Amino acid sequence: MKKLLQSCLVIILSCGLFTSCKKDKGDPPALPPYESMMIDFSNFTSQKKSFDLSAPGKGTETSTWQFAANVAGIWNTLISYYGEVPLAAYEPAIDFNPGYVSENLWEWAYDFTIGQNAFKSKLQGKISTNSVEWKMYITYQGTGGYTDFLWVEGTSKADGSGGQWIFKESPQSAVPIFQIDWTKSGDQVTSVKYTYVKDDTNKDSYINYILQTTSNFDVGYNIHFADGTYSDSDIEWNIATRDGRLKCYDYLLDESWYCWDTNKINKLCD
Repeated sequence: MKKLLQSCLVIILSCGLFTSCKKDKGDPPALPPYESMMIDFSNFTSQKKSFDLSAPGKGTETSTWQFAANVAGIWNTLISYYGEVPLAAYEPAIDFNPGYVSENLWEWAYDFTIGQNAFKSKLQGKISTNSVEWKMYITYQGTGGYTDFLWVEGTSKADGSGGQWIFKESPQSAVPIFQIDWTKSGDQVTSVKYTYVKDDTNKDSYINYILQTTSNFDVGYNIHFADGTYSDSDIEWNIATRDGRLKCYDYLLDESWYCWDTNKINKLCD
């Protein structure tokens, strides 16, 4: 009986120690939503193979929508090109469980593909008092491959209400290319701002994607081009009906709103 009691005591103490060690790890940080990196361009899909800032012709019946699509298309192209790998790397993270690395540091490690190309991602989240620090390392073993390239860095608030990402340009040019500032309310990301931060003529250009509640147009872009060409544009539209409006002094030469209907046809604003 004495040996049996001793054995039970050892088991109980062992379980207690195990539980204590497990609790010491705490919980992993909550991943920022994938939408914190995403801007919706679906209302401005154009048949053009490339985008520029040339005016599409103010006399054409879809000129207002087409100009908005051209301006938004510049950013869609930039983000698709420079963000292809980090966006593809981050999207599947939610489907994997993180492993505990060390005090307050957790890591999501998984494989992902882009077309026929295979990659490996290591996403690390380090918890501090008021925020989480994020680092995403990418490995590619094909032609021109690289190992554990730090492609993305970022921070998020402890309450998950916002944060910032920094995307590097590429493993061959490891300079920051985009700064992404995002906010979240409840379960919804309410703003995503991409700022071009590389030190060239486009530096400080930005597109700010914002959900709105103050008008019939429930989402919009504020767009700025630092080179001065059509430097500032405000674009708003209704997600459900797809009608919208545009304000751009450099193109329209006044401060008025110009509108399009659900078929992209120019119309007088209400």
